[in-house]
Amino acid sequence: MDIDKTMLRDIHLAFIKMHILYHAAKEEVFGIGLIRELKQHGYKLSPGTLYPTLAKMQQSGLLICECRTVQHKQRKYYRITSAGEELLDEVKEKLEELYDEIVKGNDK
Repeated sequence: MDIDKTMLRDIHLAFIKMHILYHAAKEEVFGIGLIRELKQHGYKLSPGTLYPTLAKMQQSGLLICECRTVQHKQRKYYRITSAGEELLDEVKEKLEELYDEIVKGNDK
């Protein structure tokens, strides 16, 4: 079976965004730290993919960004916004429903 790579990429990107929101809700996050965290979940993300995603999430009002100097380098730290928290809560509900249906076989 030939997997539609565009569709698979879109699904992975949605999962990555969920990870970002989740971690940004727990604590401030930054790019390289997220790349390392996502690698633990099997995602191989380049800065060229992650930083535009973070920028779009910020433009959408899901994240706020604060720039700081760390070891003489500018680093952007991201935190979730109230809109991001609302979206994360909604996504959690949908994920739970999907998990129950697909993994557990509990159809409604």
